[in-house]
Amino acid sequence: MNLIRKPFAYSYNNVTLALICVNAVVFMLQYLSPRLGGLLAMTPVLVLHGWVWQFVTYMFAHASFSHILFNMLALFVFGVQTERYMGSKEFLAYYLVTGVLAGFFSFVVFLFTGAALIPLLGASGAIFAVQLAFAAFFPESVLYIWGILPLRAPVMVLAFTGIELFSTIFGIANGVAHLTHLAGFGFGWLYFLVRFRADPIRMMTGRR
Repeated sequence: MNLIRKPFAYSYNNVTLALICVNAVVFMLQYLSPRLGGLLAMTPVLVLHGWVWQFVTYMFAHASFSHILFNMLALFVFGVQTERYMGSKEFLAYYLVTGVLAGFFSFVVFLFTGAALIPLLGASGAIFAVQLAFAAFFPESVLYIWGILPLRAPVMVLAFTGIELFSTIFGIANGVAHLTHLAGFGFGWLYFLVRFRADPIRMMTGRR
């Protein structure tokens, strides 16, 4: 347990920007070779046949320009300051661990709901975890939705969680993997509990 909680030496190396660049390069390669998406997306039936790398690679593949645009914009907005606070090594570990676990959770759900042939792709699970971390570390931050509506970061995170829960329960926008988004929140919360011995919900409400 002490090994799990052993902190990384602090450094700041612009991992957020590196992740954005990797996602952009992969998207361009997908455009040049559309079959690449099938190799990178997490498709349960392929994972069962040994394509286990897809638990990682699905986070770097996207379905459309708007998909990658909004994901990378969110990663930039929430990731830069979160990385500065956590340090680059911790941030990268947090991003990858929550993203992989969100993918594995989706894999299990897809199998048990008869969706083993449906591919999952996109960085949303990991990015939702980053949003949770941002709200926990900067609970007084105010963000402007559509550049107009001011919301404190914790309110925004809770609102997004509520929207994802509502969409999951009522089946709105079935093409969106809402459970993957929720899993990103959930595994981000668990990461805080195990790694930092801190409850991000209490941090967001000022009760550290």
